[in-house]
Amino acid sequence: MFRTISTIVTAVACTAVAACATATETPKATNVSQPTTRISTAYELPGDRVYPEGIAADPHTGDIYVGSYANGAIYRATPGAKRAETYLPEGADGRKTANGLKVDAAGRLWVIDSTTGVAVYDTTSRALIARFDVPGTGPRLVNDLAITPNGTAYLTDSLHPVVYRITPDQVTDAAAHGGRADLTTQFDLSATISTHAPDAFTLNGIVSDDSGRYLLIVDMNSGELYRVATASNSPDPIRKVTMRGADLKHGDGLELHGDTLWAAQNASNTITRWKISDDGASVELERTVTDESLRIPTTLIRSNDRTLVVSSQFDKGGPMGPGTPITPFAVLTVDGI
Repeated sequence: MFRTISTIVTAVACTAVAACATATETPKATNVSQPTTRISTAYELPGDRVYPEGIAADPHTGDIYVGSYANGAIYRATPGAKRAETYLPEGADGRKTANGLKVDAAGRLWVIDSTTGVAVYDTTSRALIARFDVPGTGPRLVNDLAITPNGTAYLTDSLHPVVYRITPDQVTDAAAHGGRADLTTQFDLSATISTHAPDAFTLNGIVSDDSGRYLLIVDMNSGELYRVATASNSPDPIRKVTMRGADLKHGDGLELHGDTLWAAQNASNTITRWKISDDGASVELERTVTDESLRIPTTLIRSNDRTLVVSSQFDKGGPMGPGTPITPFAVLTVDGI
């Protein structure tokens, strides 16, 4: 999800997609031959006002789903396709936005509407299975989600320092009783996150480790990272992660495989790669790619050994500023990160 800014930081001379990018390594890697970084278009998206935000891969089919923050539409790119098709039309089921996306092991597509909550769809029939809404009428910005190996989903809210939880049993129960239920708070990080302005966006990207024992959550305002243990009896449930080499200012979407963490840092047009150690208690920067052709990257996934990055263009007539976007909107492949 975006963060309001006054300037967009750019630091490279490459001006076109399918161009070179500025890449840096941590000092210990300077004597090692590093791969060339290249940015190219993976998928084009239909429409001239898409402003994509979220992305998800179906592990069973290889399909890639992308959500529009502007109108709530969902697009799907099948394996081998160069252009996505509309999978769920804009405004479907009352959805105003589509940001955080995930496909779970059961083949269900989770779609966050930042203004209300999250909807769960059957990917084969496209049928809505259940919806979970934030109770009340106060401001909210439900942003991103992670799904652990046991099927439990955890969601962030960028206007409140909390993490919501939805278990598989709750999805089944909601589907059997009208298809709607309320989101409930599982973790409250208000005592841990750094001081910030009341209207600042904070918690954003969230990922689970391979075992589902802990979550990593980025605070896009401070650039800090938090480790949250999922077990109810953990002696150290919420802690700030030690970061070496940089911070995650403007941190948006995260991707985690094994002990490697990737992050999209939207306003700085940057993708970073980190090494995780100490059971998630510390991370060290390994590689940074900064390029203006990323055009406000909001999130990313690793799929079939590719790093796919959502190029939102939020600063070109979208939620981050006036202007005219470059069309078609696209999902990019970033090699070498």
